[in-house]
Amino acid sequence: MRAGFDRFSFIVPIAAGLLGSCAVGPDYKTRSASELGVPDQWSVPAPPQAEELTRWWRNFNDPVLTQLVEQAASANLDLDQALARLRQARESLVVSRAALFPSVSGSGSAGRSEALRGGGTVITLPDGTVSQTGGGGRTSLALGLDASYQLDLFGGNRRSVEASRAQLEASGFDYATMLLTVQSEVARNYVLARAYQAQLENARASLSIQDDNLQIAEWRVLAGLVSSVDQEQARASRAQTAAGIPQIEQQYNAAVSRISVLTGQAPGAVKPVMATARPIPEGPAQIGVGIPANVLRQRPDVRSAERQLAATTAQIGVAKAQLLPQFNISGSLDTNASSFSGLFDTITGGLFGGISQAIFNAGRLSAQVRSSRAAAEGAFAAYKSSVLTALEDIENAAVALRSAEERERQFTIALDASNSSALLARAQYRSGLTDFTTLNTQESALISARNGLVQAHSDRAAALIALYDALGGGWDPSYDYTGLATAPRNQPGGTD
Repeated sequence: MRAGFDRFSFIVPIAAGLLGSCAVGPDYKTRSASELGVPDQWSVPAPPQAEELTRWWRNFNDPVLTQLVEQAASANLDLDQALARLRQARESLVVSRAALFPSVSGSGSAGRSEALRGGGTVITLPDGTVSQTGGGGRTSLALGLDASYQLDLFGGNRRSVEASRAQLEASGFDYATMLLTVQSEVARNYVLARAYQAQLENARASLSIQDDNLQIAEWRVLAGLVSSVDQEQARASRAQTAAGIPQIEQQYNAAVSRISVLTGQAPGAVKPVMATARPIPEGPAQIGVGIPANVLRQRPDVRSAERQLAATTAQIGVAKAQLLPQFNISGSLDTNASSFSGLFDTITGGLFGGISQAIFNAGRLSAQVRSSRAAAEGAFAAYKSSVLTALEDIENAAVALRSAEERERQFTIALDASNSSALLARAQYRSGLTDFTTLNTQESALISARNGLVQAHSDRAAALIALYDALGGGWDPSYDYTGLATAPRNQPGGTD
């Protein structure tokens, strides 16, 4: 019987090899750029040359920004959740692969029975002596080994492994997508925080000037040169400027708190790092965008959508295999004895084969096939949508960048003119050559130009960040992120 079991072990790999090339369902094929609606050129002006984007934040030459982005890449809690999902996907692949191999189980038992009363045999010997035998305890031991294997005749299990592998790869790209999101959000909030610091500086400088204006108006009222209207206008203007400061401080606090949480810390953790005011980071004058087809490789969310399509395509084969016969082979080895020494004296074995075929299930299995096909069609639509959305993101960011640059130039001119007008109006008011309304108008124009230039600087930096993010910057497309499921997080795009 052991020979029969050995024969079973020999048959399994041969059957698997013979059936390895047979798998129902469509084979997945990658889609071309034209099938996905990717144009040859951008519809807006964009530098065609591509560039290194893995650590784009270093192009801003701001050490604090670099520190915070790379700290978030190693400590962000959303990334920890994405890593947990990646590990789950890896274990799902292990589960799917297990169906390709035989399952073996062992069993063992031991028992002891004792006669509590009677149960013996009375024997009369030739000399007339009466003796009782038996009635003692009895021991039983048993060992068993069972094996079973489902022949993957139509490739249903292999399609399941194919789907799980694609899901694992999609989870790796999802992790990279989350990494890019965290990096860009840290950088965006950093730019906002620096912009609020600049706005606070402008507001406090304006408040100091308005304090001087109020004092001059009070002197002129006391001297009888003007009515108290000038004094009240000056007081109202100062109060309005002062009222804006708490709001800016609140916005600054929110941006800094957000950075702290993104780096895996309590809301106030990075306040000491941000306490010293720094200019809004400028970044490079121009970045290469490349050609539209690059988004198929550079954007991890697009590659995740492609892997989801591959997984749903494989699921069609899984569903179709359920419509076809299922073949099973099983074998067993058993032994029984009354003592350990004789446990392997007698061994019995068996080899069995079986086939099953679904005959009636009220259309459930056919519906599952149709459902899988519909899911694949939906996954293709989602894949194409992700590609077109990526193209939209890039073009919008490129236009936003050009818009911010133009507003920077115009606000620079406006600030220079407003500053000259305000200085002239202030001197004329001091000498009584103009009224306070004119001075107030020029001061308001100066405040507006200052804040407008700060906002334009902020918008340009934010547009650069959005463009880097839209281009898929912040990760290494050649890196296998699925390996993070079995190793500590140490991905390209984070810390060195």
